[in-house]
Amino acid sequence: MHFEGTQPINAPIETVWAFVMDPDKVAGCAPGFISMEKLGPDHFKPTLGVGVGAVKMNFTLDVTLVDLQPPTHAGVRGHGVAVGSAVDIDSAMDLVAESDTLTRMNWRADVNVSGKIASMGARLLEGVAQKLTERFFTCMRQQVEVPVSSPTTQSTQAT
Repeated sequence: MHFEGTQPINAPIETVWAFVMDPDKVAGCAPGFISMEKLGPDHFKPTLGVGVGAVKMNFTLDVTLVDLQPPTHAGVRGHGVAVGSAVDIDSAMDLVAESDTLTRMNWRADVNVSGKIASMGARLLEGVAQKLTERFFTCMRQQVEVPVSSPTTQSTQAT
């Protein structure tokens, strides 16, 4: 399956880069995150609980950051296994500073799922993956975006 998208993020590029390079912060926004073993600065083994329809399982992934070009590009490769299933992921993101306070993230992910979880059908898997992606980016925005002050807040603070 191929996924891609663009996410506008109301934060400086350095802030967004720092977030995506911090495995603990990324894990905190990953739906279904259970635990993580850090094997090195660019090598991790997260465990995620995944549910597709009635099929629920825990995947342990072996994830490596590749092709790092701070603060604009990073790739991720991963292989994960669960009882009777496997997943391979090849993804990348590019960050573009639209302004001092707005970053555009262009991302893509190629995911190959096999085994029991794949038997649920690509249509169901794609829908679940899109919902999980939306949840991740919502959480990420809550972590990195600076709240915009409303006129009421500004006038209250000025008094």
